Amino acid sequence: MSASVVAIMAHPDDIEIHLGGILCLLKDRGWELHFVTVCQGDVGSATLSPSEIAAVRRSEAQRAAEIAGATYDCLGVGDLRLTFDPGVKGGLVGCLRRYQAGAVLTHAAKDYMADHELTAALAREACFAAPAPNWPNPDRESWPPLPRLPELYHADPTAQIDGEGKFVPMPIVIDISSVIDRKAELLRCHESQREWLRRQHGEDDYLESMRRWARLRGHQIGVAYGEGLRQHFGHPFPPTSTLVDALGGSATRILR
Repeated sequence: MSASVVAIMAHPDDIEIHLGGILCLLKDRGWELHFVTVCQGDVGSATLSPSEIAAVRRSEAQRAAEIAGATYDCLGVGDLRLTFDPGVKGGLVGCLRRYQAGAVLTHAAKDYMADHELTAALAREACFAAPAPNWPNPDRESWPPLPRLPELYHADPTAQIDGEGKFVPMPIVIDISSVIDRKAELLRCHESQREWLRRQHGEDDYLESMRRWARLRGHQIGVAYGEGLRQHFGHPFPPTSTLVDALGGSATRILR
């Protein structure tokens, strides 16, 4: 399997919140990192116009990706306006082919908002389409179909809770204690979000919220900080777990 991982999430900062630790560990193990956000962050301000805040958030996401040693792509969909759209799926297929993804990381299938859930569904469908030669391809020679379906993983739901506020155990937990400060550095790039989240969600310091959630997940396996994964084993996705195996001693599998 190609040691190339594409992280597909809804908004700028989602990748860093949910997967920043895992991605830092993979980078240390020689994996290529590619960050993709579907939405542009244009609703995330009470003071700037949609175009202004979208530009700010794109710049912040690009900076975080550069620090992580990753590429960054944004499909430019408006926040809270994402639908199950073939054009968006095509954009994701293009990213998977361009970067020859061996593994895809995305949102939890069930999360607190539709943008997250639809992104997860679109990422799964893009995994199906990316190896299919007849799926429309704007540049067939440069971006050939994938040789096979990539491994697909879902991240923790936001705050590690379900719709009833109950803690969600995860079948795979990664010990990110050694890279928690690097995860915080990536998230700190998204300066525009602190004031927005304080106003919209009552979160005064989302860096501390990130650490609190990582402590909760780490507690599941008895380490300081963790991030959870749930691998998609549905037909005909690969039964291998090459990405998890690459993390070696940092990964603790709880159940299948």
